[in-house]
Amino acid sequence: MTDKTSTKTPTTTGGLDGFFRISERGSTVPREIRGGVVTFLTMAYIIVLNPIILLAGKDINGDSIGTFAQVAAATALAAGVLTILMGVVANYPLALATGLGLNAFVTFSVASQMTWSDAMGLVVIEGLIILLLVLTGFREAVFHAVPAQLKIAISVGIGLFIALIGLVDAGFVRRTGVGPVPVELGVAGQLAGWPVLVFVIGLVLVVALYVRQVKGAILISIAITTVIAIIVEKVAKVGPTFTDDGGVNPTGWNLNVPALPDKVLDVPDFALLGNFNLLGSWENAGVVTVVLLVFTLLLADFFDTMGTMTAIGAEAGLLDEDGNPPNTKRILIVDSIAAAAGGAASVSSNTSYIESATGVGEGARTGLASVVTGVLFLLATAFAPLVEIVPNEAAVPALVLVGFLMMQQVRGIDWDDLEIAIPAFLTIVLMPFTYSISAGIGAGFLAFVLIKLVRGKAREVHPLMWIVAAMFVLYFAISPISSWVG
Repeated sequence: MTDKTSTKTPTTTGGLDGFFRISERGSTVPREIRGGVVTFLTMAYIIVLNPIILLAGKDINGDSIGTFAQVAAATALAAGVLTILMGVVANYPLALATGLGLNAFVTFSVASQMTWSDAMGLVVIEGLIILLLVLTGFREAVFHAVPAQLKIAISVGIGLFIALIGLVDAGFVRRTGVGPVPVELGVAGQLAGWPVLVFVIGLVLVVALYVRQVKGAILISIAITTVIAIIVEKVAKVGPTFTDDGGVNPTGWNLNVPALPDKVLDVPDFALLGNFNLLGSWENAGVVTVVLLVFTLLLADFFDTMGTMTAIGAEAGLLDEDGNPPNTKRILIVDSIAAAAGGAASVSSNTSYIESATGVGEGARTGLASVVTGVLFLLATAFAPLVEIVPNEAAVPALVLVGFLMMQQVRGIDWDDLEIAIPAFLTIVLMPFTYSISAGIGAGFLAFVLIKLVRGKAREVHPLMWIVAAMFVLYFAISPISSWVG
């Protein structure tokens, strides 16, 4: 399940095995299919969550982007097409969908200053810029300029980050909202509510199956926990965290309320596709504002994917001795296209998902797993009622387990070498503490360059690392810069 067997000697197989190099990477077709299904189940929440976020904001005219069904259908369609593209073109077990954080930025910081079509046009522009950086070799060159041990730190940090995501999404860890302590255990320091119990059962189950080396441990645990959740909701009638009348139920289900649907199929509405305007943002918001908004989106997209593909490759045992995954340029090209495609589909920038690590934990090593995940996303455009059966609390125990698996890579960092240990530490801790992959990477890069500088070893720093460090200074200072330029 977590076999990190590196690339084997090529064999002369044909067909599906030969195209995806399944045997060569020490995998099998059933493992790839299983991994693809698990990845989908772990990140299918985006089909519901993205509409919630995008519909929470209004554009400059006070208009909503569309209906819930329209955003959900476009979200699933874009994720499906782009994830299949990643599997076929890059042969990498990496799934893509609307980026969390990026969609919130577009909703509350971009669309509020222009129309929705203008905002999505801005996302398209940002994606095209990233694609240009990939085609010119700049994005890949930056990736190769990063020290190998710092790449390990990125993987470890992401492991802690996704474990925290799992704990928070399950309600096991919650934001306090008051006082000096930002988070706490459950509600007022105590675990409360049936959904948390379902999560705990799921976590115990997935760990037990994993240590017993049961094939399909993650998929089995999600399926069993979902059944338990449906029974719990049927008996206890827990309900959602946020009720229809605007009330809050702190011990409710975080996102999906598990229940057998009234219908399995529904006709998808793709009315939002192509609803973007490339140049409208320049007229409404002004050149300076647009440049700052694009730069912020650019930095987040640029380095989130760098960290994600490294972490996935490390967990799958696919990285070379320098910490680089196979087909790096193809991965980055598809990811860049995804950023622009997300804007063109009116669902915000699409990016690589760290939840893909759950599929890798289930055995995925090739792009076939991505194809399976993508096909399931396409089916979800019509089978949305069925997808909504799986609650977050049943899916996120997998994130906690995968966080542990990725944490094991920490042994590859030389903690006696302060020049790498301090940047690695900052990278690792700031990802979960700031809830941002980019913030952790930026802090680590800046610390690495600064320490080399103060120790008189500036010449040892790759020139591109200096450029990236300067970009991160601007990234962290974007708020005061925006205020200064009005």
